[in-house]
This record gives sequence, C-alpha cells and structure tokens, in this order.
Amino acid sequence: MADLVQYYGTGRRKSAIARVFLRPGNGGFTVNGKELKVYFVTEQQRAAAVRTLKTAQVEGQFDVVTTVKGGGVTAQSDAVKMGIARALLEFNIELRKTLKADGLLTRDARVKERKKYGQKGARKRFQFSKR
Repeated sequence: MADLVQYYGTGRRKSAIARVFLRPGNGGFTVNGKELKVYFVTEQQRAAAVRTLKTAQVEGQFDVVTTVKGGGVTAQSDAVKMGIARALLEFNIELRKTLKADGLLTRDARVKERKKYGQKGARKRFQFSKR
C-alpha cells in the first residue's frame, strides 16, 4: 500500500483553531467536510482562506482538507490561512521569505479582553455618582 503524502499545519486566530492537511491533487478545498464556497459564505472569507495558496503560487497543485473549530467564521478563515502557510513551509522551506513578507506566518495575537470585577465590562465602569 502506498503511503499517503500530506503536509500538516496548525493555524490559530482568536479562539479558532484550524488543522490543515495539504495533499498533492488538483485544487480541491474542503472545510469540515463541506466545500469552500458552502462553508465560507462571503467572498472576503473565501479570499482570506485561499490567499496563502495564491501568494505561494501553488494554486491547483494541492487538495486542502481542513477541520476548524472555535471562534467565528471570519476568525476561522484567518486560522485556515495561517495553517496553509505553515503546511506549505513543511512542503518547501524556501517559501518562508515570500510568506513572511506577506505576514502570513505571523500569529494575530489580538483576543477578547476579559471582564474585570467591579466593572461593567473589560474597560467600561459602572456609573459614578458623587451624591
């Protein structure tokens, strides 16, 4: 039996985590068992998900199989973008310079700030009354 050739990368954004598998193929793209256009409904989300493949100029060379959980759909598309970038590095380390220059390997560390005690939210306070 022939071994399955695939490249793996993990992408994260906010609380979304994407596990990305790149397999040599003809450009198929599935997210949680659904087609790309079914799972990511807006064009902006689809563009974010495939941006890495366009930057590395490997469109149509790989089948992308991803499982995503947590967060919202936009954060999930950004997590997929980062996961593909990391999987491509496993495929060819020479793509690092191109991907790094486009900011595709940098983890976006912005997350929701926690609510503090004695306050209404993360920053908002309860109304102050002098008298």
